[in-house]
Amino acid sequence: MKLFYGEIEGTKVIINDEEQQHIVKVLRMRAGEDIHVTDGKGRLASGKLIIEGKRAGIEVVEIKEHLADFNPKLHIAIAPTKNIDRIEFFVEKAVEMGISEISIIITEKTERKNINIDKIRKQSIAASKQSLRFHFPVINDSIRLSDFLKNMDPQHTFVAHCHENLERIDLTNIPSSDHYTFLIGPEGDFSEREIGYLSENSIKAVSLGNQRLRTETAGVFVAAWNYNKMI
Repeated sequence: MKLFYGEIEGTKVIINDEEQQHIVKVLRMRAGEDIHVTDGKGRLASGKLIIEGKRAGIEVVEIKEHLADFNPKLHIAIAPTKNIDRIEFFVEKAVEMGISEISIIITEKTERKNINIDKIRKQSIAASKQSLRFHFPVINDSIRLSDFLKNMDPQHTFVAHCHENLERIDLTNIPSSDHYTFLIGPEGDFSEREIGYLSENSIKAVSLGNQRLRTETAGVFVAAWNYNKMI
């Protein structure tokens, strides 16, 4: 399936401008080829490619709506790493495994404060198309940890940290739910003060095993844990 991103309103389908350029200039697709367009909100249009100069469109044959989304939902709030490539790796892999929402959180030990969220959103779209997702994940603007917690449901929110002297439950002992939120800290982990603050807000701490995982690895690990619940 050749899947592209665009807008779908009723029977009207408009392929995203960047996608059109990719179709015409990079892929050099020919008019009449089969093409599929999703809006990332559970709709999928299928039809034949139309080429008009440097523009690409679709002659719609079928539109499917309300396509099934992943369950359970997973929201990972992760601190950015000093090397942004590692967070971009996490985003790509987590999206492929069905994550529903990603937030970039700023913590006490976060070294990188400036994040190109638009670039991460584009990577999320690319990974969604690659893995044939019809529901794209939400990529939120970066936010301070204290502000992030204001809208969290503590019953389904967990923090993964490496402080062995503090109480943590095993990941396998988390009760089943239709949605989860996980907090993952930066290099150097959350501070003990932050973990205390999270505990005061009824956020339970979890262990991801005996190994010490990098930030991006911890994120991928949790995404894989949730993916296993989907299949």
